[in-house]
Amino acid sequence: MRNILLFPLRLCVGWGLSPRLLGLIGATMLVLLRLTVGWHFYSEGLDKYQKGNWDAAPFFANARGPLADHFQKLVWDSDGNIRRDMDQSMLYLAMFRDQVANHYGFDEKQINQAQKNYATVVELQQQVFVDYKQDLDEYDLGALREEAMDADPMRDGVASLRGQRDTIRRERVGKLKPALAEISQLWENYEANQNAVATPAQQEASGYLQFEAPLGMHTGTINRFVPYFDIAVGLCLLLGFFTPVAALAAAGFLGSVFLSQYPPVTGPASSNYQLIECMACLVLAGTAAGRFAGLDYFLHLIIRKTYGHRVEVE
Repeated sequence: MRNILLFPLRLCVGWGLSPRLLGLIGATMLVLLRLTVGWHFYSEGLDKYQKGNWDAAPFFANARGPLADHFQKLVWDSDGNIRRDMDQSMLYLAMFRDQVANHYGFDEKQINQAQKNYATVVELQQQVFVDYKQDLDEYDLGALREEAMDADPMRDGVASLRGQRDTIRRERVGKLKPALAEISQLWENYEANQNAVATPAQQEASGYLQFEAPLGMHTGTINRFVPYFDIAVGLCLLLGFFTPVAALAAAGFLGSVFLSQYPPVTGPASSNYQLIECMACLVLAGTAAGRFAGLDYFLHLIIRKTYGHRVEVE
């Protein structure tokens, strides 16, 4: 029972009585590697947090390889089905109109202005559909071509045919992007205009209300989470605190980045760099690197003194 209760803590600081025997140079290199990776994560997270406009959507939208569909689905409304559906769009726009009114406590005059803003954005979005009708029709035709290709089992085994499908998909998505970008800009302006209906006193008392995408796991959720994740992992590695857990979390994150861009290309944009750092994190996790010049040394020392050698059997 004691071993079972102790298992999570031992896993956090590294398994075993002591790290595998390393020379002074090897231990020093592990410390330097841990500090380098830790600083990379910490600085990246801090930069994302301070700028406040980091967005994972472009990265996931450009995912390729066998897992491309999975990563692209993390981009909210990547296929435009919501923004192209006027009924759904009107529903979300109306919901935000009502949320703003409740958030600030609008009076009747302000409610009427919020309704005017709603009517305006609906009219402008309908005009976008008219302006981009040809592109949107070609996008739908491309979708039918892709479905026909996916139904052909011969295409999976021929590289040139798979490449043809990817080319058609890129061209098809290119037809959709301008219209979606214009609609997204309309929604951003709508958010600003609805918040602007509030008086300065209401804005100061209640704070700015953002037009959030529908609930679910999408890049909007990821954008809020990743900066704190990077900072937390970076600090843990810098301090050598719960190093195996932090290093494994970092390795999983970097591994997902690599898989989203598989197969990797060469050059500065290559995802091989993420793969290399992922492997480095696995080394840090497997060697309990936080026990070299890190807080994990003291945590593990407490475990050994508290529970003795009876629980240290490999």
